[in-house]
Amino acid sequence: MTDSRVKVICVDGPSGSGKGTLARNLAEKLGYWYLDSGALYRIVAVVAKQRDIALDDVEGLAKLAGNIRALFKGDKVFHEGKDLSPEIRLETTAEMASRIAAYPEVREALEGTQRAYAEEPGLIADGRDMGTQIFPDAPLKIFLTASAEERALRRMKQLNELAEKNGEVDGQTGDNQLKNKDLNHFKSSDSLRALVKDIQARDERDRNRETSPLRPAEDAVEIDCTSMSIDEVLDQVLLLWNKSGEVASEV
Repeated sequence: MTDSRVKVICVDGPSGSGKGTLARNLAEKLGYWYLDSGALYRIVAVVAKQRDIALDDVEGLAKLAGNIRALFKGDKVFHEGKDLSPEIRLETTAEMASRIAAYPEVREALEGTQRAYAEEPGLIADGRDMGTQIFPDAPLKIFLTASAEERALRRMKQLNELAEKNGEVDGQTGDNQLKNKDLNHFKSSDSLRALVKDIQARDERDRNRETSPLRPAEDAVEIDCTSMSIDEVLDQVLLLWNKSGEVASEV
């Protein structure tokens, strides 16, 4: 069980809604720890691929998930001292992670790991089931949404920036650059229509999985940020947090 004295804000929502950016900004603003629960599943996907663990090897994936330990520093994600940020941001990794997350055994293996991030002075927990499953007693739960089209536009911009930043250099890749096949995936995914379709399919799978389906907690505040800037969303959430009485009024 989580220590009820530790302040937790849950930020849940579908892929591409901007919950990660919001959660990181909240953590920085309030001086709290940050948990990107989705990154844990993506790490499982990346490491499973590295270790040749098949996506249908539920036992192997669950065992791996139970031993995952990650450190989140800003937008960087470290596992066993290695920065896995480039790999876990790939659309191919997101697809694998979504499939892995559908296994109850994997989700159960990661529950204790996620709850262990709740330490003083507080935690911003970003994910899909933070408010419904992992931290059901959190004093503030946000469910952030945006239209599939808007989320696809944001994702396309992110993918293009990532591909440009880590692109091929004279046909070769450096230690911190993406593999050619991943760059090829970016090129084949460089279509707004394709991204919308991928996002909608992932949403449908996440909403209909048996274990911890994607849905807002009953006491969550739902925010549609389709036409909002990240600063506008941040201000709204900080106002809600202040009203909850959990932080000083001057924040």
